[in-house]
Amino acid sequence: MRLLYLSNDYTPHDHRFLSALAGTEHEVFYARLQRGPRQTEDRPVPAGIEQVRWAGGGKPFTWGDLPRLTLGLRQVIRRVQPDLVHAGPIQTCGLLATLAGFRPRLVMSWGFDLMEDCERNAWWRNVTRFTLQRATFFTSDSQVTRERAVLFGMDPGRTVVFPWGVDLEHYAPSSVVRRSSSFTLFCNRSWEPRYGVDLLARAFVQVARQRDDVHLLLLGDGSQAGAIRKILGGVSERVTFAGHIAQAHLPRFYHMADLYLSPAHIDGSSVSLLEAMACGLPCLVSDIPTNREWINAGENGWLFPDGDVEALTARIVQAVDQRKNLRRLGQAARRIAEARADWKKNFATLLETYERTVSLHA
Repeated sequence: MRLLYLSNDYTPHDHRFLSALAGTEHEVFYARLQRGPRQTEDRPVPAGIEQVRWAGGGKPFTWGDLPRLTLGLRQVIRRVQPDLVHAGPIQTCGLLATLAGFRPRLVMSWGFDLMEDCERNAWWRNVTRFTLQRATFFTSDSQVTRERAVLFGMDPGRTVVFPWGVDLEHYAPSSVVRRSSSFTLFCNRSWEPRYGVDLLARAFVQVARQRDDVHLLLLGDGSQAGAIRKILGGVSERVTFAGHIAQAHLPRFYHMADLYLSPAHIDGSSVSLLEAMACGLPCLVSDIPTNREWINAGENGWLFPDGDVEALTARIVQAVDQRKNLRRLGQAARRIAEARADWKKNFATLLETYERTVSLHA
């Protein structure tokens, strides 16, 4: 099969999809819609993947680019002659593939496109509906995004859900038992409003006033960097700002922690949450629909009401006080990851979906 993979940018998620596709018998072409202001992946495009030179991929996307990029994508399709276009997120790449007129199209949600972007305004709602009603097939990584797609007109019989999952060999519990009197909280969500790291910063300030044995390990960066560092200024000696860490080294940081936190307001099946679970970490996350698909309170972690600093503070203190139970919760998290978040197994679902999508157009 000749496959055209159309994505917004080049991220660690794209690298993972393309790496897996490079190991298949398919002939894969990769078209990048834009080059955004923040690059999160520095590894080259995997060998065996042909990156398409076209009208897109050189600068941030704007709606004014839509006519030019639509014509450019039509030219790419004429040149590549794909059997299938795999496009996502919905309102950019999915829309472009729809306007280009090629079928069959597999539209893939990236989570935020159906949890946030689809409700920005009437334009985004209409674009979402237009794209999904015309898609050949749809895939997402959570039940809640599938349900949203159906509400926007996607045929429920032409949908499949598969969590993107993680490499369970790379992300695995450490064989070294941590022996430390301090308690380390870990968060590696981007410092953007939708991920709520500023909320965690405010909660940690309160925790630090109550406990002198708690440390915060923060990875990443983002547009809220100044505000977050200001919030944590009075307790900065209790915070490690580690910046961006290469994927190859991430497990070591999970192993340094006692508890993983994600205060995201909007999310799909968070890959970083699945990485933490695979590493045997209990997780404290916001009580939003996609997190409830993975975290069972008291079994493999805890939930706290989204946006509630006081509740998050209380849950952190509770976890510190119950540290003797963390090993049991972490083991349960690993078992759930093994059962449902195995990238190698879940990727096979995508390949099956390609076959189903093509067969619908035969």
